[in-house]
Amino acid sequence: MCGIAGYINLNNKPVRDSGPILNMLRVQKHRGPDDSGIRAFSLDFGQSVELRCDQGQSIEPHFEGILGFNRLSILDLSERGHQPMTSLDGRVLLAFNGEIYNAFTFKDELKKWGYVFKSTTDTEIILALYIKYGLEGMLERLNGMFAIVVVDLSKQEIIIARDRFGIKPMYYVNTGEVLAFSSELKSFRFIDNFKFSLAEDQIDEYVMFRNNLNGTLFKGVESLDPGHYLSFSHGKTTAKRRYFNIDGYSRSTKSSEGIDFYHERLEQWLSKSVKDQLMSDVKLGCQLSGGIDSSLVTWLASENVRSERLETVSIILNDKQLSEEKYMTMVTDHLKITSYKFLLDSDYFSDNLAKATWHFEAPLEHTSNVALFMLAQHAKKYVTVLLSGEGSDEIFGGYNRYSDIRYPFKSKKLLHEIKKSLRHPTDLIKYLSDANRAVMATAYLSPWTAASLYPKFSETSATRKRLLLYKSLTGSIFDRQVKYELKTYLPDLLLCQDKMSMAHSIENRVPFVDNEVLDHSFTIPEEYLLPWKSPEGFNTEKYLLKKTIARVLGNEFAFRKKKGFDMPVREFLLNKKSTEYIQDKLLPGIKSRQLFNYDLILEWSANIGSIGRNQLEALWIVLAFEIWASIFLDDYSYSLDSR
Repeated sequence: MCGIAGYINLNNKPVRDSGPILNMLRVQKHRGPDDSGIRAFSLDFGQSVELRCDQGQSIEPHFEGILGFNRLSILDLSERGHQPMTSLDGRVLLAFNGEIYNAFTFKDELKKWGYVFKSTTDTEIILALYIKYGLEGMLERLNGMFAIVVVDLSKQEIIIARDRFGIKPMYYVNTGEVLAFSSELKSFRFIDNFKFSLAEDQIDEYVMFRNNLNGTLFKGVESLDPGHYLSFSHGKTTAKRRYFNIDGYSRSTKSSEGIDFYHERLEQWLSKSVKDQLMSDVKLGCQLSGGIDSSLVTWLASENVRSERLETVSIILNDKQLSEEKYMTMVTDHLKITSYKFLLDSDYFSDNLAKATWHFEAPLEHTSNVALFMLAQHAKKYVTVLLSGEGSDEIFGGYNRYSDIRYPFKSKKLLHEIKKSLRHPTDLIKYLSDANRAVMATAYLSPWTAASLYPKFSETSATRKRLLLYKSLTGSIFDRQVKYELKTYLPDLLLCQDKMSMAHSIENRVPFVDNEVLDHSFTIPEEYLLPWKSPEGFNTEKYLLKKTIARVLGNEFAFRKKKGFDMPVREFLLNKKSTEYIQDKLLPGIKSRQLFNYDLILEWSANIGSIGRNQLEALWIVLAFEIWASIFLDDYSYSLDSR
């Protein structure tokens, strides 16, 4: 797990000195504190040279590009894993952030081909695969999480690629003078003539969904789409191409095999993924929330690692209604493994809102981001790699909304929609549309609340891209929802895991988000994942996963009501530090920015203890936005020294 940064001058203007790249790397040093590397390169002359990382230096005038890297050492801790890595002939430079879990299955083949390895890293295997098979041949073979930059001097080309699911971040900006790319947005502040500014055309979508489809709230700054790569060469337009299409999956509606067959196979598939992701030359553990998914990962990890080598880290709350500590203890006691629990209180929440936002580089979508920030901070004392349960709900239909969407006319849900339509009659008409049901299922605000909050709000603008995406998908209602959420909902959850953990130099791995697990998941008939009823009751989302963990920890554990990772938001915002922060800094900022309905926000903020849940959600959206805007848009006043 590491950090990449670099740029190339589009007008062949030479890079004069290494000062900008040093700053780009320094501001994301937390991603890779163990080693750094910089190479200046020229596509025109087909040459590169390594530069110093301890101080700035002038650069010979015929290099128009530069590539930098910060390394968090996980495999082969020696200097042989130094990046950017170069091919033996020096014609290919490679920077790689992530882990490739099937990399070593190719090593013997590559040796027979004639490649001589100098390290035991997966990075060098990726380099060899690129040399042997080319870009798309390499990408189709990789099972893992990655952001990769290849500078191919023989082809005079730069290629930037991101994994299928978007586990690892990669951003880019084209100013007309410079094409820059980075693992973190904040590095772009050191690009000449570039300044962060607000992309106002993204606000409608942000207000309703708390994120933007593979985009950013910064004008001109793009997030490379999962499953895509970007290629650049002088004199040619920068081209973005898709190498992986989630819509290529189709699920058989019939099977001669019974549920027990798939139950057994699912456990085997998940066990293999967890086992593959346990590879490490540093200490690792599990991120345990007490939920089904993280408990499954912890159990499967314990089956493949001696108990004395496996530890769990968890966040607990004082709020007994939200706390999952009981279930965390059930897991660790049953498996006889060491656990560390850390209490998240209101003071920590208030003290670290800005820090977590600085690392997330976007408004905090969920207050639980701060909990993950805290978890990684404490976990660093014990481990360097953490396995988590992210991705299970999206792939296996774990959210309640999957059931609501697959069975849209069950009495309870339909009555709810009819009741809503008494106030807003058009809502019921929209509910009859599969696409609208799917898109609005992940919205945090109704169009009516969004419009009261943001006077310029346009529902059409907020939902256009999402509706078009959903309508392009194929398969049953269930399969379209799986594909839609993998493209729209999961990437931001994965970014949260990455950025909150990397804030403290922790690598986060997600065994559910695995090429083979996804392949196999589409062989399971959907009635085994989301049946109408089950012998255990009506709580049937991701049914096969619940049956799997029930075999270990019992039905009470497996078939309880889903809580998610909820935070006591009201309590946190009523904390004295939070109220002072809101009154003294955030409200004045919201007023001066003149984007949101200040009078309404002022009223809500004065009545946090009594406003409704929907109003509290809306208030959080604006407060999170203002924290982000004050850090990144107001002359970048939040520096490294003020963290």
